[in-house]
Amino acid sequence: MTPQPSTEPEQTRPRFPLEVVHQAARMYYLEEATQAEIASRLGVSRPTVSRLLTQARAAGIVRIEVVDPFEDESQALGERLAKALGLNAVRLSPVTHPATLGQDLAAPIAAAVRDMQLSAGDAVLISSGQTTYEVARAGMPPLPGIQLVPTVGGYADPLPRFQTNEITRLAAQASGAFPAFLFAQALPSAAMLATLREEPAFQHVTNLWGRARGALLGIGAAPTSRDFLARGIPATSEALTSAVGDVCLNFFDRDGAAIEFDGSDRLVRTSRDVLAAIPHAVGIAVGAQKAPSIVGAARGSLINELVTDVPTARAILDLVA
Repeated sequence: MTPQPSTEPEQTRPRFPLEVVHQAARMYYLEEATQAEIASRLGVSRPTVSRLLTQARAAGIVRIEVVDPFEDESQALGERLAKALGLNAVRLSPVTHPATLGQDLAAPIAAAVRDMQLSAGDAVLISSGQTTYEVARAGMPPLPGIQLVPTVGGYADPLPRFQTNEITRLAAQASGAFPAFLFAQALPSAAMLATLREEPAFQHVTNLWGRARGALLGIGAAPTSRDFLARGIPATSEALTSAVGDVCLNFFDRDGAAIEFDGSDRLVRTSRDVLAAIPHAVGIAVGAQKAPSIVGAARGSLINELVTDVPTARAILDLVA
């Protein structure tokens, strides 16, 4: 029984005494009286009843809750998956869609961030990738006073999902955090890397990596399945043929073991050891095709928590069963 919204401009709508608003809301929502019956009992017009009910919702007198009927099932599924992968926590979205990925993942990401118990001045890392790009655009929780830090180089990459500074900027803008930027290519030359290591701005970012309390980390699919890799990564490298994914350009096989290639020692990336030491390293990935990547990331201790959706969780459990 939802009243029809008024088309009258907001600035011309009358405001009613709260006792009348409450009386109309009680009759409509608790006594299940019709709007016509309420109008008769209150001595007002039916359009006025609609306005009273609209004001009741706006004033918080009426609170409408949409309950997920599968919440208990999802929680149990998340607990099973956390146990199977040896993770501290798994948080699930019921379902996701590429067009609304950031919004779909917003609630479980917000829950993961709440559990980080952040304080002003804490550092949270954010990786590159399509999923984190979508989260930065539409799925970030409030992070006032938090330093948001990119995890890899990539400022010169042409694709938005690899532009780490832009992802960090978008995420900071949406969350109220303040961003740090990393002006480095993903795979610089040896001479350029030596120069970067002497730069105070570069040192500032790498120092933040070591003291981060949390991280939001995309989990890349197997390199052989991707249309594009970050600039400088040798897509044709034989070493990468056995890789099932990466976290922050740390490539790994199905068991989580590190996979390196010629030049990977020059990658500007948060290392495996640093990721393993972060108290809340939250992997974020969806899609059945990502199941082996997620399993490998967990086995390699590159993540210790996971945000995904229910279909992906089931695909992972089928894989590890």
